[in-house]
Amino acid sequence: MKKIILVLSMLFVSTGMMFAQSDLQVLTVVKYNKPESITVKQVKTRCDTYEKQLGQKLTLEQKKQVLSALVDEKLVLQAAAKAGITIPDSTVDQYFMQAMSQSIGAVVTEKELNDLLKKEKNTTLDAELLAQTGMNVADYKAYLKNQLIAQQYVIQMKQNEIQAVSPTDAEIRGFYEGNKASFVWSDMVKLFVVGVPKGTNADAAKNKINDLRNKYVDKKMTKEQLITQSQLNSSEFYANEGILPKTEAGAASIGLTYASLLYIYEMNVGYVSDVSETDEAFLFIALTDKYAAKLLGLSDIVTPDSTVTVYEYIKQNLAQTKAQAYIQQAAQTVADELRKPEYIEEKKTGAALDKLLNWGD
Repeated sequence: MKKIILVLSMLFVSTGMMFAQSDLQVLTVVKYNKPESITVKQVKTRCDTYEKQLGQKLTLEQKKQVLSALVDEKLVLQAAAKAGITIPDSTVDQYFMQAMSQSIGAVVTEKELNDLLKKEKNTTLDAELLAQTGMNVADYKAYLKNQLIAQQYVIQMKQNEIQAVSPTDAEIRGFYEGNKASFVWSDMVKLFVVGVPKGTNADAAKNKINDLRNKYVDKKMTKEQLITQSQLNSSEFYANEGILPKTEAGAASIGLTYASLLYIYEMNVGYVSDVSETDEAFLFIALTDKYAAKLLGLSDIVTPDSTVTVYEYIKQNLAQTKAQAYIQQAAQTVADELRKPEYIEEKKTGAALDKLLNWGD
């Protein structure tokens, strides 16, 4: 019995080595700037990502298309490296968290997202990304960095053409007419909030907030001075100004009840509340402006604190959309221009390539 087990173990090890060797087979070498191999494993990894997104297995022809796309990607990345284009990791992190925040509908940090996933799904961001894309966080960021570098190179190569892509007046007005209902202001308030954390001495915090309120009401300290001072002494008190919708969610975002927000909205601009107490702090609120709901025209500003009109806002967004669509087309054009025989060495073709790409079949 021991001999049989030993033989089976050797077979399993041998089979695993065969799979490993197959994964390391080089399919194509890209050498625009330097020799760089594309292996079966790299194609498998990218196919796994697409299969998870599509929810179905890729055909042999689709796998070949993935291989071709990887060749294009490496050609563009090598050309970008030769042109000296780089993207700092901080930019990659920013784009990564923007994508993650959009996916859950809230602005979060990587740690906050990990904590949220742990609490709600008992998992990690690594595990969640791996399940959805076949890449962990590090792999996904590396992929994102390559995409950003490639995009920057395409923009550099086709800058004049991209700048020439701009929406017409008719397109802008047509977009507005088709989406007019979305260009509205709800009732809003602009509030200046000053708070002092209780910390370990609630009495001292209360004295501090009363002093700050008196100075503000008596015009001994302006709103701008309080904001500046709070930034220098952030541990002592906070002071900030912002616009809120007259909704329950808007009230909750600064720790107010909806009834309190409605009361403030009915006051005249310049109103300053009494000092109120929350579990964590003492604070007062000043009403610095308010805005009634209205349907926006093309010449209206998009938000109360903005100088951008609805017309300019639509123009900017349509221009960005059209430019992005052009960049996608231009990316293929740039890759095609780089696809010269001297830059691509196909190590596997025909039946040999088909056999390596038909994994699992």
